[in-house]
Amino acid sequence: MYMTQQNKYVTFRSGKEYFGLKIEYVNEIVVYQEITQVPETPEYIKGLINLRGKIIPVIDVRTRFKMEPVEYNDRTCIIVVRLQEMVIGLIVEQIAEVVEILPEDILDPPVLGKEEKSVENKYVYGIGQVGNSVKLLIDPEKLLKDEDISLLEDMEETSEEATEEGE
Repeated sequence: MYMTQQNKYVTFRSGKEYFGLKIEYVNEIVVYQEITQVPETPEYIKGLINLRGKIIPVIDVRTRFKMEPVEYNDRTCIIVVRLQEMVIGLIVEQIAEVVEILPEDILDPPVLGKEEKSVENKYVYGIGQVGNSVKLLIDPEKLLKDEDISLLEDMEETSEEATEEGE
């Protein structure tokens, strides 16, 4: 029987929270690997990885959420996602599971105070109810600012040119 990807989310843990990412964004999940750091990038952009010959920029989700950094371990994974025309890796502490969250089980995030959007809500577009637990549903497009996208596109182009020259 054909299973639809609609309403499916890859969930992962960061700190004490569980987050969900629509599976349609996810290309693959790989184990953490060596990252080549790039100078003069924001703290949460950790650098580049070589994934089967393709150079992919990676960002640390925990650092992006302004949480204390943690050491990477054997549970650390990289979720490779496609955003617009780019492929990037999201470093997460631990993959939890793939779950189905129906639209009626998704609540709007709470508005804290009268500010535009708080830091916590800036990336979270909904709260998914899964049994007795909740998953903060993130929009991967909002993890990057426009200037970050330009920077990452430049990093990707530079690395592709270097790869082509080395062939």
